[in-house]
Order: sequence, then structure tokens, then C-alpha cells
Amino acid sequence: MCKQFMGFVAVAGLTGFFGEGVRAEGSEANGTLMRLAQAAAPDAGGAGSAGSNKPPEGKDDKKGGDPATQAGKSAGEAKWQDTRWKLDSGEPTYRISEDGTVDWGTYEGYKRYHAECHTCHGPNGMGSTFAPALTDTMKSTTYDQFKEVVSNGKTAADKVMPAFASNPNVMCYIDDLYTYLKARADGTLKAGAEAVKEKVAKSPATQEAEKACMK
Repeated sequence: MCKQFMGFVAVAGLTGFFGEGVRAEGSEANGTLMRLAQAAAPDAGGAGSAGSNKPPEGKDDKKGGDPATQAGKSAGEAKWQDTRWKLDSGEPTYRISEDGTVDWGTYEGYKRYHAECHTCHGPNGMGSTFAPALTDTMKSTTYDQFKEVVSNGKTAADKVMPAFASNPNVMCYIDDLYTYLKARADGTLKAGAEAVKEKVAKSPATQEAEKACMK
């Protein structure tokens, strides 16, 4: 099981973000840890095959039009900037319309989460017996804290949170992961594939940025 191979440590200001933790033997590479965790991953509840490194499949119900004109709710006052919705502080945020349509970034975050993160943190960010619910911890996690921990991981004594800085399937979508988890933590986005079924089409600028990052 995931708990047999990976530990998660608490970081100041990130209450319980990494859970209690378990022993990680010696200097095993992060890739080995993740492969073992994925092989024994819990069922993602229909969000994609457990342990898969591919985004979950689903209907591609995209809505046309300019994504910058999408009406909806964000984590605060937000404007479309370059490739996504952002708060005045520059922090990325979600955009969810009254009819349930989500912005592309939040949808992408849902896909990437269930490809890379749900093996320990559970489907839809709701936690598991291996790691805490990010729907709770993300309520008090800042954007900078999130990026720091995901990028660099954390090690304390014999407890390990793997670093994902070298994984483009995570780092090229870190803003998307953040907005998805914030929307879940805020209670704005429900759990499950149906909640992200309707989404605004990916903008040309977003497509180009993605290609450039994944090279």
C-alpha cells in the first residue's frame, strides 16, 4: 500500500499537509517510491485507473468562445491574464460559472491531480488512510507554500515527501493543480468527473505555453 512506501511531514504553516508519515528506507529514489505507491494505489472512484500516470478519461464537453469573457465565481476579484484567471495579487484562481462550467485550468488540474496525486491523497482531494485530505489543508495553504512543497518535497529524519521539480507532468500544471484544489477546498467545486464535465475550451495562448513547458 502507499503507506508502506511513503511518508509525509508537516511543514510550519501547512497544518497536516503531509500527514503523519512512515519510514522511508535508505536513499530510495523518488521514482521508485512513486512506482511502488502507484502499484498499490487505492481505487480513484471512477476518476481514472488507480496508479495510472495518465489523466482520467471522460467526455470532452468544451464550450467555445473567449475564455476571458467567462462569467463566474473565483476565489476573489479576478481578471483574465495571459493564459488563466488571476487575483489582483497574481495568484492563479479558478473560474466556475453558475451552470457549472469550469475554466480550462481547473479542469486540467482535476486531470493532473488524478494522474499524479490521488494515489496517496485520495480521489477528489478527499484524503485516504495514507495521506490527509487536501480539501481541508488547502484552506490555509498559500500559493507560495504549495509551490515550494510540491517542487522541493520535504525530508525530516526518516520521513519523506518526494520532490516533483523534475516531473513536467506536475510542474507544467502546478497552477492548474493549485486552482483545482483551491476550488475543492473552498467548496465551490463538487467532487467527481461530472463536476468538470462542462469546461471552457483551452485558449491558443494556453496551448502554446503548455507545449513550451513540456519540451
